[in-house]
Order: sequence, then structure tokens, then C-alpha cells
Amino acid sequence: MKTGVRRVALVGTGFVGMSFAYSMLNQGGLEEFVLIDVNKDKAEGEAMDLSHGLPFGPQKMDIWAGTYEDCRTADIVVITAGANQQPGETRLALVEKNAKIMRGIVREIMKSGFNGILLVASNPVDVLTYVAWQESGLPRHRVIGSGTTLDTARLRFEIGKYLNVDPRNVHGYIIGEHGDTEFPLWSHTTVGVQPIMDVVANNPKFNQEDLEQIYVNVRDAAYHIIERKRATYYGIGMALARIVRAILGDENSCLSVSAYLNGQYGQNDVFVGVPAIVNRNGIREVFELNITEEETEKLTKSVNVLKETLNTVK
Repeated sequence: MKTGVRRVALVGTGFVGMSFAYSMLNQGGLEEFVLIDVNKDKAEGEAMDLSHGLPFGPQKMDIWAGTYEDCRTADIVVITAGANQQPGETRLALVEKNAKIMRGIVREIMKSGFNGILLVASNPVDVLTYVAWQESGLPRHRVIGSGTTLDTARLRFEIGKYLNVDPRNVHGYIIGEHGDTEFPLWSHTTVGVQPIMDVVANNPKFNQEDLEQIYVNVRDAAYHIIERKRATYYGIGMALARIVRAILGDENSCLSVSAYLNGQYGQNDVFVGVPAIVNRNGIREVFELNITEEETEKLTKSVNVLKETLNTVK
């Protein structure tokens, strides 16, 4: 690898991995992109297909199908490989088969001499991020899960549609497990700078019941998408691209990634979706908000569900 060249390696060239790759091709921000898959022909075909779009991209980029050895000098390795969630199947039901897959992948990555940042998107992401951290031996701030970044984006979209405002001007977070026990931080959700609770209280067109339905729609979005098209991938691909750009750009951006808690929010020894400051070193810090008692109880419930599942694969 040439000095100062930004290299990202992607493990898994399925729908999620390639949605992420296509997002990076269009957004730019790196110079070398390595695709790794157990199906080498698939990786080679995807690398060729992506490369043919480079004349229309924002910058020069070298894209190729590689091996785990290419991870040695990568800045970030993004892991999307794993069994897919089936219709009616919860993310947590995937845990045993995907934990085994994750351990094998991380062992191969670390054998290369990799010393960068691991970004995990395979489901159930919070549990598998813990497994990846455990297997890698890397410092906890350099192992990150995609967490609730996609769920947060879904929340912003739904609120924007409800209020008829640009979702980029909606600020708030879904936190907890990326799954059935996730929940919104209504106490820290604003439209522009106005708290959403004030927006609802001051306008008869809006009400709390609608906000709760928005939350349900966000929580269950994956089930509805999987029922209709068997998989979700565009949104998470964009979310992964956003996290990678925050890392490579040393942005110190606040994103709801799956981060290790070591006392924050009263929780320990778990990776879970919470707002965190992300920069070139990984997670600079967990952004601990002053949340309500009800929100604290919901987070505790979500963490307990994750820990019960994690205990089956530790």
C-alpha cells in the first residue's frame, strides 16, 4: 500500500456489502477498495462492474477482488458477511450461525496483521460486534457496529414526512438493540432547534399517538421490507458509507453506532446502539445524554435482551 492511501476492505459481497460499495463509489473518500468473499468469482465480477462506473465517479479509485492478506494495510475492514434474515425471523435468531461465521472471518483478518478499525454490519449487529471485538483483541474503541444508524435515519425520514420538513433538519436518535427493543429518544428529538414534543403540543394537526405509530413503523420497517423484497440493503449501505466517511475524514461526528459501554447509562460490558463521537481513531467517546427515567428503563431492558443472547455465544 502506498503511504497515505486510504484503503477499505469489504468482507461479504452480498446485497448489503455491494450497496455499501456502490455508495462509496458514488460518494468517494477513499483510494483503494478491496472486495473479499468466499465466492471469489462473485467478488471479481462485482469489482469489474463497479470499476466500469469509475469514469462517472467523483474521484480515482482502485477496486479489486482480494484476499484477507489485503486487510493488513487497510484503514477499515467492513464486515457484512453472514446468513440473511428470513421472513418472520428476528435478528437475534440469527445469532448462533452468524457468530460462528464472524469468528472465522475475524481470525483471518487478524492473521494478516490488520491493525485498523473493524466496522460490523452483520446481524444481530450488537452481539456480533461484541464477538468481533472478543475475537480480534483490538481496543474496544476500534471495533464499531452499524448499531441504530439506519433506524435513526428511518426515524428522521418518517418524522420529516409527518411534519412535511426536510428529514435532514430532524435531529434525534433511536437507541438500544438494533431490533425489537430499540426505542426513540423523544426527550432529545428536535425539528430544527424546536423539541418535537413542543411541535406536537402547539399544533392540533399533530399528536403523541402519531409519534408512537412512527416509532412502531421504524421498529418494524425491516420486517415489512423483507416481506416485500426479501432483504434490506440500500439504507444500511448508505449508513455504512456515512460511518466510513466519518472515520476517514476524522469528522468527530455524532452517530448512533453500536459502541462498547463501560459505565455509561449505567451499563457495562455490552455493545449497543448509542450516540457516539466517531473520528479517525474509531469511537472517541460515547455521547452520554441526560435521558428520562422511562428511557433509562427501556435501555436497560434492551441491554438485558442483548446480554441474554450474548451469553449463548460468548
